[in-house]
Amino acid sequence: MTDISARPRPASKLGQYSWGFFDWANQPYFTIVGVAVFAPYFATTFVGDAVRGQELWGYIGAAAGFIIAMFSPIAGAIADAAGRRKPWLIAGSIGFFIGAMLLWFAYPGAPHGVWFIAAALVLAGISMELNVVFNNAMLPDIAPPNRLGYLSGFGYGIGYVGGFVALAWVIYAFIGPVEYDIAFFPEVPWWGLDGAAHEHNRIVGPIAAVWYAIFVLPLFLFTPDRPSQKLKAGVAIRQGISTFGQTLRKAGRYGNILRFLIARMIYNDGLAAMYMFGGIYAAGTFGWSTGQTSAFVVILIVFAMIGAFLGGVLDDRIGSKRTLYISISFLIIGAVGSVSINADSILFFIPVGAVNPDAPFQSVPELMYLFFGVFVGMGGGPTQSASRSFMARLSPKGMETEFFGLFAFSGKATVFIAPLLVALVTNIYDSQRAGLVVVTALLFVGLFLLIPVRNERAEALH
Repeated sequence: MTDISARPRPASKLGQYSWGFFDWANQPYFTIVGVAVFAPYFATTFVGDAVRGQELWGYIGAAAGFIIAMFSPIAGAIADAAGRRKPWLIAGSIGFFIGAMLLWFAYPGAPHGVWFIAAALVLAGISMELNVVFNNAMLPDIAPPNRLGYLSGFGYGIGYVGGFVALAWVIYAFIGPVEYDIAFFPEVPWWGLDGAAHEHNRIVGPIAAVWYAIFVLPLFLFTPDRPSQKLKAGVAIRQGISTFGQTLRKAGRYGNILRFLIARMIYNDGLAAMYMFGGIYAAGTFGWSTGQTSAFVVILIVFAMIGAFLGGVLDDRIGSKRTLYISISFLIIGAVGSVSINADSILFFIPVGAVNPDAPFQSVPELMYLFFGVFVGMGGGPTQSASRSFMARLSPKGMETEFFGLFAFSGKATVFIAPLLVALVTNIYDSQRAGLVVVTALLFVGLFLLIPVRNERAEALH
């Protein structure tokens, strides 16, 4: 176990807010690549078949998730043994930058294009997710207990703001000039990009890479790190693996925390899959263009920002568990409602007018999809931030970092299962809607498993 005395005192306000701005730096990747622009483009244009594209996107997510599940908790334990987290963040940042930049080469018809881009997506995904692990583990060190909920909510909230700003810029500078004949947009995309070659879609990978490289700097400059334990790399690796193994064995003695981690593992998988496939489902179901899908994601992000900030305040007032009840319920309403919508029906069986591709967002199914997207947005931010602060409140004093390693493990251990199930069910039934039913089931199960978790800090057992 890492020496508690080596932990720094709570960071200054600048250091705390710089930690939160890590989410501002990374969220545009998840927004413009993983949801709004690149994911629908990958499925409908790069692959050329929405159903097959959703299936492949699921396999890519499953591959990245499996690697993350295998390495993130061990890597976190190694970093704890070594003391410092920032060197690991630097290494992950380099891997992410390379992977995201390579998405520029995702032009249709590229030789071996699908597999090359799949590898780039896996590299970017695992690098960023490992960085999220190291960033999360810093929270108990830099914030006092009475600011855990607020700071966690601030991080997710400002992250959604960053995603919104990046997406709005992409729509204005690149998507709008290609897809809309509106005076508001420039006549041609910025930087002379060629819409016919889909450069307005492919540019989002490099944009996410450069955005991250710039805005992650405050974390490295102003947020304090733990002092180095001055261990050689081999010793740190052996000690880290040993510590993680001990923590896994200890987990069975902390039944309440274990119940929470299992519940979080399930509902977190459902949330991640909802974000991963929501835009792809809309593009395939309604025939939305990249611009239309991006406009939908803008609406979702606006309400996600509101939910994240309100959730952080609510967390400190009514507690993390009650906040999770509310936020997961919102996600369930949004997921069930979204899956109930097809191109010519709503709520599973009510027939309505079909979608008119020349009049976006005017048909009843599209409007209902936007409506249920509000619930997904409002629930997503608080679910993530309240889970992080709940872990900080449940962990035994002096063992926070160990249990944040388990928290990371629970968030990644099965993250590959949801996209894999979506991909398999989509393939079996040849239906995007059938694949999305998996998401709803995971959210229901996660909420049910959260009920017996007690809202109390565990005592350290020796």
